[in-house]
Amino acid sequence: MIRRREVASREVVDAHIRQIEEVNPRLNAVVCTRFDDARREADDADRRIQSDGASELPPFFGVPCTIKECFALEGMPQTSGLVARKGQLATEDAITVGRLRAAGAIPLGVTNLSELCMWMESNNRVYGRTNNAYDPGRTAGGSSGGEGAIIGSGGAPFGLGSDIGGSIRMPAFFNGVFGHKPSAGLVDNAGQYPTAHGAANRFLVTGPLARKAVDLAPLVSILAGTSVGDPREVALAELEVVSIESDGRTHVDERLIEAQRRALSALERRGARIRTVRVPRLARALEIWSAMMGAAGGPTFSELLGNGAAFHVGRELARWATGRSPHTLPALFLALVERAPKLLAGASKDAINEGRLLKEELTALVGDRGILLYPPYATLAPRHYEPLAFPMRWVYTAVFNVMEMPVTEVPLGLDASGLPLGVQIAASHGNDRLTLAAALALEEELGGWVPPRAAV
Repeated sequence: MIRRREVASREVVDAHIRQIEEVNPRLNAVVCTRFDDARREADDADRRIQSDGASELPPFFGVPCTIKECFALEGMPQTSGLVARKGQLATEDAITVGRLRAAGAIPLGVTNLSELCMWMESNNRVYGRTNNAYDPGRTAGGSSGGEGAIIGSGGAPFGLGSDIGGSIRMPAFFNGVFGHKPSAGLVDNAGQYPTAHGAANRFLVTGPLARKAVDLAPLVSILAGTSVGDPREVALAELEVVSIESDGRTHVDERLIEAQRRALSALERRGARIRTVRVPRLARALEIWSAMMGAAGGPTFSELLGNGAAFHVGRELARWATGRSPHTLPALFLALVERAPKLLAGASKDAINEGRLLKEELTALVGDRGILLYPPYATLAPRHYEPLAFPMRWVYTAVFNVMEMPVTEVPLGLDASGLPLGVQIAASHGNDRLTLAAALALEEELGGWVPPRAAV
């Protein structure tokens, strides 16, 4: 529309700013704005299109977006929710932020996240807690929860997130939008805090969240600096679809299983060959993820919490109990349990070997022309604090990080109570275009994003 001059970039930017101003008091998703700069950049874009025309413009010219706060966006805070980093401003753009801006995107601000990006609820002592776009009493997910909530509520067309255990896909699922975890190593992670080291830098990925499936492939290509191929050229009739409805250990809500079956049927209508299988080894997904993350190297989570100073988790737990700790309880819990793999070295070695075997098994299942359907979580978006009582349900997303597979989270409409349904679509490493093709097909068949009108 901007290219065809049906609407000005300034109009589009102003419309999204108005939506953010309307919904953000309820959501607490955007934690720092750059509205004046965004308006100026939109005006510059409109002047350029008037003088140069549309033929040479980059793909997202004049389109607004949001950025997860852990990424460096020049002039914006980059605390990652850690009180010790409060006041820390980025002096330059992260590589991926720079690539989005070079593609014409206009950042409106930065969004909330969990403390140091390591919990599935976006809550910290710097910015507070983010609420779900469809029900403020429920979690927006984490750690890219601010992105999920503001995109799901219509405040941004797309945004930038990161994912080491489901941090793009859970917020996308809980807030009814699309999210893509690229193949390991496809997108450069530089410029975010905290960053990953060694093998963990392949488990951590940078990717987009978006309201529309059609935006995912060009965004992934922009972020990667190389084309992932056109998913519209994928012949769905040649696609083999494998559906796994449970890991055999953590019960999945029947509404999600039914939604996954509808997705499977929709792909079958498009000509894909389908089958449903069980993979018993997935029952050990939590042990596999934990062991492989523990063996990956790099700074410990306790060291990151200390931000250069000595950190004593027992002392901080005591301070938390009296309301004096600058840290959230999930962060302290993670610092406490991260020692377990080192204390159980023999069990960890066995779990790592199981992870290698699981990767081989899943790769063999989907091959070069197949995709895998899998639940995104055990339930629909849980109420605030509920994940503390059931902390292992996120294993449905986490396992794919250590498998290094590309995964697209696809919204599948709403349940009777108005909460989003969804499914993960995974493929062999490097086959991002296959999961993105399936996302396009399911959006056309089942509707994609549904605005949360009642909530906003």
